[in-house]
Amino acid sequence: MMRMTALLALPFFSIAIASPLHSTDREPGASDVSTGLRSFYERFDADHGNLKRFYNVPLSGNDHKRRLAFYQEQHRALEKLDFDRLSREGRVDYLLLRNELKHIQKQAAREAELDVEVLPLMPFWRPIVDQLEAHRRLDPVDGKTVASRLESVEEQIDAAHTALEGSLNAARKRWDKDKADRAVRRLKELSGGLSRWFRFYNGYNPIFSWWVKRPLGRVREALDKYAKLISDKVVHHAPGKPKDPDRLVGKSVGAEALALALEREMISYTPAELVEIARREFAWCDREMAKASRALGFGDDWRKAQDHVKTLHVKPGEQAKLIKTLALEAEEFLETRKLLTIPPLCKETWRMQMMPASRQRVNPYFTGGEVISISFPTDEMAHKDKLMSMRGNNIHFARATVHHELIPGHHLQGFMTARYRPYRRRFRTPFWTEGWALYWEMRLWDLDFPKSPEDRIGMLFWRKHRCARIIFSLAFHLGTMKAEEAVDFLVERVGHERRNATAEVRRSIEGGYSPLYQAAYMLGALQLRALQRKLVGGGKMSDRQFHDAVLRQNSIPIEMLRAALDEDVKLTRDYVVGWQFAKDGASR
Repeated sequence: MMRMTALLALPFFSIAIASPLHSTDREPGASDVSTGLRSFYERFDADHGNLKRFYNVPLSGNDHKRRLAFYQEQHRALEKLDFDRLSREGRVDYLLLRNELKHIQKQAAREAELDVEVLPLMPFWRPIVDQLEAHRRLDPVDGKTVASRLESVEEQIDAAHTALEGSLNAARKRWDKDKADRAVRRLKELSGGLSRWFRFYNGYNPIFSWWVKRPLGRVREALDKYAKLISDKVVHHAPGKPKDPDRLVGKSVGAEALALALEREMISYTPAELVEIARREFAWCDREMAKASRALGFGDDWRKAQDHVKTLHVKPGEQAKLIKTLALEAEEFLETRKLLTIPPLCKETWRMQMMPASRQRVNPYFTGGEVISISFPTDEMAHKDKLMSMRGNNIHFARATVHHELIPGHHLQGFMTARYRPYRRRFRTPFWTEGWALYWEMRLWDLDFPKSPEDRIGMLFWRKHRCARIIFSLAFHLGTMKAEEAVDFLVERVGHERRNATAEVRRSIEGGYSPLYQAAYMLGALQLRALQRKLVGGGKMSDRQFHDAVLRQNSIPIEMLRAALDEDVKLTRDYVVGWQFAKDGASR
């Protein structure tokens, strides 16, 4: 009992003990790193998880208020820490969580505002939410009373359905597709909540089932029909066009959401400035592409040179062998030059699988991590799709991406983040994840990894693609470029096969990625290169020390990675983001 009492008396945060930043030539165990504010993070994540699972009623103002109160409580607890007593690592942890709490609160407020805006499309929402909240409180339930309420709700849904059906043109003018799509999602969530509520009582309370089963079924059917009406006639409405399963349908988030995302990622540039950075990098790629094209005898016609490279693919069935060869080649290149530490188990345990044709509609190229998924034609593809897949996954394009997906890229990243500072996973960011993988494409270019003009064209194709991603993704989310225009842009400016360009755009806009994800590749790489040039180029660290240190900080915004590794950066409680990395990270 005394031991338990002593444990309970410990504070739920611990002050980090200062430790050397650059002692990374050896390979310490995961426990050798300072804990920072790990206990604070772990308690926050656990509490946050409980709250999200409990307060999960869609459109509930009470739930929003409770979560907001929790975030404010955590913010106050963080501010009570003595910042000056924290080690450098502890200060980085502090600033990471402070930034995250600010972002979560702003994001929650924005989500609540957007929900309020679409409530007129769901005039029947209140009694459903009230019922779900009553169930969470475990209020006594009377089947007959509930049945009467459900009957009234059904009538309200039917009335809303009839009203919308009779004024679709006006509705399309009033409700943009993003807002209408939000309403569809909320309607489905309400229907799902009612289903779970009914399952709780069904069979355990026979009288409840007797009264409620039929009226609830009718309410859910009405909700589903109403959601389908909004989806078909407002969200996906395309006058004069048949419904096309291959049609590109995406969600543009707008300027406000982009600004919020940039703030969370600690990027101190505007979207317009980021596009200019992309155009500058594009110009470098164009110059290098022209050199490679001339070396192959195609003059300045880079498209002909790239088309030639696309023909240099293996035969069907031989891609897996190629990938293995390229993976081992990259590992040997890195280790021979002592560029970073590769744990033996990491080299031993990556796996390979073939990507099904259905997934290649969204991922026309490899994806990676512990398992590298290989895009190459399957026998079920149309003939033209087979040809485009082989051309897009040719030997020299693949040589530039296998190391991106495996080692030193995503597989090594995943291996290390599971072992070093895993409590920081809450802050994971594509600027670190994808930025690191592209940084290595740049670093290997500088170290003469490409052996031939064909290799250089393969690497330049991908670097041009990352420039294009910044331009088209930001333009799409700002509403200045349509999805179809983005496809044309990738085909004309980068040289994609049209099937592959369409899949890339679909992947970018259909909602599975954050709005800055596509921009994060190039921007994160430029941040890392700027940091490497200062710390390694300035003689403060070796390449291996720098790269090992980056991996052992886990996935955090690069601004905070810089704060952790560069002791010239002054860390204060009121630290303000302002790193202008573009010039120092620029291609030369």
